[in-house]
Amino acid sequence: MVIALFRHGVTEANKRKEYLGWNDSPITAESKAISTTKSFECYFSSDLQRCIDTTKILFPNSNPFLLEDLREMNFGKWEGKTYDNLREDMLYRQWLTDPVNNCPPEGESFDTFTKRVQVGWNKIIHQVLSKSSQSCAVITHGGVIRYLLSKFAPEKKDFWDWQARHSQGFELIFDREALRRGERCTLLLEVPLTAKEHG
Repeated sequence: MVIALFRHGVTEANKRKEYLGWNDSPITAESKAISTTKSFECYFSSDLQRCIDTTKILFPNSNPFLLEDLREMNFGKWEGKTYDNLREDMLYRQWLTDPVNNCPPEGESFDTFTKRVQVGWNKIIHQVLSKSSQSCAVITHGGVIRYLLSKFAPEKKDFWDWQARHSQGFELIFDREALRRGERCTLLLEVPLTAKEHG
Protein backbone atom coordinates (compact mmCIF):
# COMPACT_ATOMS: atom_id res chain seq x y z
CA MET A 1 0.00 0.00 0.00
CA VAL A 2 1.52 3.32 -1.11
CA ILE A 3 0.56 6.61 0.54
CA ALA A 4 2.25 9.62 -1.05
CA LEU A 5 2.56 12.99 0.69
CA PHE A 6 2.95 16.19 -1.32
CA ARG A 7 3.30 19.74 -0.05
CA HIS A 8 1.39 22.50 -1.86
CA GLY A 9 3.30 24.70 -4.30
CA VAL A 10 5.20 27.78 -3.15
CA THR A 11 2.81 30.67 -2.40
CA GLU A 12 3.33 34.43 -2.52
CA ALA A 13 3.19 34.43 1.31
CA ASN A 14 5.86 31.68 1.44
CA LYS A 15 8.11 33.88 -0.69
CA ARG A 16 7.64 36.71 1.81
CA LYS A 17 8.43 34.23 4.66
CA GLU A 18 5.08 34.91 6.33
CA TYR A 19 3.38 32.51 8.73
CA LEU A 20 0.70 30.86 6.62
CA GLY A 21 -1.62 28.49 8.41
CA TRP A 22 -5.38 28.79 7.92
CA ASN A 23 -5.05 31.98 5.87
CA ASP A 24 -4.48 31.40 2.18
CA SER A 25 -2.23 32.84 -0.50
CA PRO A 26 -2.03 32.27 -4.28
CA ILE A 27 0.53 29.86 -5.72
CA THR A 28 3.42 31.48 -7.59
CA ALA A 29 3.74 31.25 -11.38
CA GLU A 30 6.83 29.01 -10.97
CA SER A 31 4.86 26.53 -8.86
CA LYS A 32 2.16 26.32 -11.53
CA ALA A 33 4.82 24.71 -13.76
CA ILE A 34 5.56 21.71 -11.50
CA SER A 35 4.67 18.20 -12.60
CA THR A 36 5.01 14.54 -11.70
CA THR A 37 4.77 11.32 -13.71
CA LYS A 38 3.15 9.55 -10.76
CA SER A 39 -0.54 8.73 -10.51
CA PHE A 40 -2.62 7.20 -7.73
CA GLU A 41 -5.96 5.48 -7.25
CA CYS A 42 -7.40 8.17 -5.02
CA TYR A 43 -6.52 11.64 -3.75
CA PHE A 44 -6.99 13.54 -0.50
CA SER A 45 -6.33 17.26 -0.06
CA SER A 46 -6.45 19.93 2.61
CA ASP A 47 -9.51 22.10 1.95
CA LEU A 48 -7.34 25.24 1.65
CA GLN A 49 -7.12 26.65 -1.87
CA ARG A 50 -3.34 26.36 -2.24
CA CYS A 51 -3.60 22.58 -1.80
CA ILE A 52 -6.64 22.25 -4.07
CA ASP A 53 -4.78 24.23 -6.77
CA THR A 54 -1.64 22.10 -6.36
CA THR A 55 -3.72 18.93 -6.69
CA LYS A 56 -5.16 20.23 -10.00
CA ILE A 57 -1.65 21.07 -11.24
CA LEU A 58 -0.03 17.74 -10.30
CA PHE A 59 -3.02 15.47 -10.92
CA PRO A 60 -5.34 17.26 -13.38
CA ASN A 61 -7.80 14.35 -13.65
CA SER A 62 -8.14 13.79 -9.90
CA ASN A 63 -11.27 14.41 -7.87
CA PRO A 64 -9.81 14.80 -4.36
CA PHE A 65 -11.59 14.25 -1.07
CA LEU A 66 -11.20 17.55 0.85
CA LEU A 67 -10.39 17.27 4.56
CA GLU A 68 -10.25 20.26 6.91
CA ASP A 69 -8.25 18.02 9.29
CA LEU A 70 -5.32 18.22 6.84
CA ARG A 71 -4.89 21.99 7.26
CA GLU A 72 -1.63 23.53 8.44
CA MET A 73 -1.36 24.66 12.07
CA ASN A 74 -3.49 27.72 12.83
CA PHE A 75 -1.05 30.53 13.71
CA GLY A 76 -3.81 32.78 15.06
CA LYS A 77 -2.75 36.42 15.37
CA TRP A 78 0.64 35.59 13.82
CA GLU A 79 -0.91 34.70 10.44
CA GLY A 80 0.64 36.86 7.72
CA LYS A 81 3.45 38.05 10.01
CA THR A 82 7.17 37.38 9.55
CA TYR A 83 9.98 36.69 11.99
CA ASP A 84 11.02 40.35 11.70
CA ASN A 85 7.48 41.47 12.59
CA LEU A 86 7.38 39.25 15.68
CA ARG A 87 10.92 38.97 17.02
CA GLU A 88 10.38 41.56 19.81
CA ASP A 89 7.23 39.74 21.01
CA MET A 90 8.03 37.83 24.22
CA LEU A 91 5.29 35.24 23.61
CA TYR A 92 6.67 34.58 20.13
CA ARG A 93 10.18 34.10 21.50
CA GLN A 94 8.86 31.65 24.11
CA TRP A 95 7.04 29.77 21.35
CA LEU A 96 10.21 29.55 19.22
CA THR A 97 12.12 28.18 22.22
CA ASP A 98 9.39 25.69 23.22
CA PRO A 99 6.67 25.32 20.55
CA VAL A 100 5.16 22.27 22.25
CA ASN A 101 4.25 24.08 25.46
CA ASN A 102 3.51 27.54 24.02
CA CYS A 103 0.78 28.54 21.60
CA PRO A 104 0.21 31.39 19.11
CA PRO A 105 -2.43 33.83 20.46
CA GLU A 106 -5.85 32.69 19.18
CA GLY A 107 -4.05 29.89 17.30
CA GLU A 108 -3.55 26.16 17.83
CA SER A 109 -1.33 24.43 20.33
CA PHE A 110 1.01 21.75 18.98
CA ASP A 111 -1.07 19.10 20.78
CA THR A 112 -4.35 20.32 19.22
CA PHE A 113 -2.71 20.46 15.79
CA THR A 114 -1.24 16.93 15.91
CA LYS A 115 -4.48 15.41 17.27
CA ARG A 116 -6.43 17.04 14.44
CA VAL A 117 -4.00 15.76 11.79
CA GLN A 118 -4.20 12.27 13.30
CA VAL A 119 -8.00 12.37 12.93
CA GLY A 120 -7.54 13.24 9.24
CA TRP A 121 -5.03 10.42 8.76
CA ASN A 122 -7.41 7.94 10.39
CA LYS A 123 -10.16 9.01 7.95
CA ILE A 124 -7.79 8.43 5.00
CA ILE A 125 -6.73 5.01 6.27
CA HIS A 126 -10.33 3.94 6.87
CA GLN A 127 -11.23 4.96 3.32
CA VAL A 128 -8.29 3.28 1.54
CA LEU A 129 -8.61 0.05 3.52
CA SER A 130 -12.38 -0.17 3.07
CA LYS A 131 -11.99 0.33 -0.70
CA SER A 132 -8.93 -1.96 -0.93
CA SER A 133 -6.99 0.81 -2.68
CA GLN A 134 -3.35 0.11 -3.49
CA SER A 135 -2.26 3.75 -3.58
CA CYS A 136 -3.35 7.26 -2.65
CA ALA A 137 -1.86 10.75 -2.63
CA VAL A 138 -2.29 13.36 0.10
CA ILE A 139 -1.75 17.01 -0.85
CA THR A 140 -1.26 19.04 2.29
CA HIS A 141 1.09 21.36 4.22
CA GLY A 142 4.64 21.27 5.56
CA GLY A 143 3.68 20.87 9.22
CA VAL A 144 1.22 18.08 8.44
CA ILE A 145 3.83 16.16 6.42
CA ARG A 146 6.45 16.56 9.15
CA TYR A 147 4.02 15.18 11.74
CA LEU A 148 3.09 12.19 9.54
CA LEU A 149 6.75 11.41 8.83
CA SER A 150 7.59 11.61 12.54
CA LYS A 151 4.79 9.08 13.24
CA PHE A 152 5.00 6.71 10.28
CA ALA A 153 8.42 6.87 8.57
CA PRO A 154 10.59 3.76 9.11
CA GLU A 155 13.33 5.89 10.70
CA LYS A 156 12.31 7.47 14.01
CA LYS A 157 13.02 11.20 13.87
CA ASP A 158 11.49 14.10 15.74
CA PHE A 159 8.94 16.42 14.06
CA TRP A 160 11.53 19.22 13.95
CA ASP A 161 14.17 17.01 12.25
CA TRP A 162 12.10 16.41 9.11
CA GLN A 163 12.09 18.73 6.09
CA ALA A 164 9.04 18.96 3.83
CA ARG A 165 10.14 20.87 0.75
CA HIS A 166 7.82 22.19 -1.95
CA SER A 167 9.94 20.51 -4.64
CA GLN A 168 9.50 16.88 -3.56
CA GLY A 169 7.01 14.43 -2.17
CA PHE A 170 7.37 11.24 -0.16
CA GLU A 171 5.98 7.76 -0.74
CA LEU A 172 5.32 5.73 2.40
CA ILE A 173 5.04 2.02 1.54
CA PHE A 174 3.09 0.02 4.11
CA ASP A 175 2.19 -3.56 4.77
CA ARG A 176 -1.64 -3.39 4.83
CA GLU A 177 -1.94 -5.02 8.24
CA ALA A 178 0.73 -2.74 9.69
CA LEU A 179 -1.21 0.24 8.28
CA ARG A 180 -4.41 -1.04 9.86
CA ARG A 181 -2.63 -1.35 13.22
CA GLY A 182 -1.17 2.19 13.00
CA GLU A 183 2.44 0.99 12.70
CA ARG A 184 5.31 2.57 10.77
CA CYS A 185 5.78 2.00 7.05
CA THR A 186 8.47 -0.38 5.77
CA LEU A 187 9.95 1.91 3.11
CA LEU A 188 10.15 5.66 2.49
CA LEU A 189 10.96 7.02 -0.98
CA GLU A 190 11.47 10.61 -2.10
CA VAL A 191 9.48 11.72 -5.15
CA PRO A 192 11.09 14.67 -6.93
CA LEU A 193 8.79 17.09 -8.75
CA THR A 194 9.95 18.51 -12.07
CA ALA A 195 9.26 21.68 -14.01
CA LYS A 196 7.00 21.09 -16.99
CA GLU A 197 8.73 21.07 -20.35
CA HIS A 198 7.72 23.93 -22.62
CA GLY A 199 7.18 22.18 -25.95
